[in-house]
Amino acid sequence: MSRESRMFGGMLFIVLPTVVYGSLSLLSFLTRNVPGYTDNPLRHDLCRAGHAMAGVCIVLSLVMLVDVDEAVLSPFWKWLARSGVPNVAILIPTAFFLSVASPTASQPNGLMNLADVGALILAGAVLTL
Repeated sequence: MSRESRMFGGMLFIVLPTVVYGSLSLLSFLTRNVPGYTDNPLRHDLCRAGHAMAGVCIVLSLVMLVDVDEAVLSPFWKWLARSGVPNVAILIPTAFFLSVASPTASQPNGLMNLADVGALILAGAVLTL
């Protein structure tokens, strides 16, 4: 495994527990029936989806690191494949969380467009690999 892949993998293994902690926090909000969290179904669903997306993208990134080193690609394309999915793990959950930042939000705001950008980056990284 290349030095770059080991560094990305190390960073991802450091970040993964924060995603797990956030997911456990959401679970505790549900089990303790925290006011404000379950009152807004849209906010509730987007928060759950944000944490799920972050977790899935981090695991996908770790899997892709093994294949990036084996692929016959130029350094730029390897960088794109290596860094694209971790960036998506930031962009799409950010879109989900910040688009319903207000507790009374009835629909997502314009920050939801970050999810579209994230989807394009995800597609580019996966197709590159």
